[in-house]
Amino acid sequence: MTERRIVVDLDIAADEYVRVYAGTAQSVMTVAADGRSVKFPANVLRPFVTHDGVRGRFEIIYDEQGRFQRIARQ
Repeated sequence: MTERRIVVDLDIAADEYVRVYAGTAQSVMTVAADGRSVKFPANVLRPFVTHDGVRGRFEIIYDEQGRFQRIARQ
């Protein structure tokens, strides 16, 4: 199986990310560094949430079918 990767820069305020915990936001939609539109499960960002929210550059790994595998801060 071939892994595929995409890089995204995120700047999500803490109060905006709270919607995930409230159940009103289940996915994140953003534009990758290469210009592609990306949608992924919001809950994968939980390890990266601080008092300021989620900020930084992340690499998302997904499989050939486009299913999320893992995420890492770059």
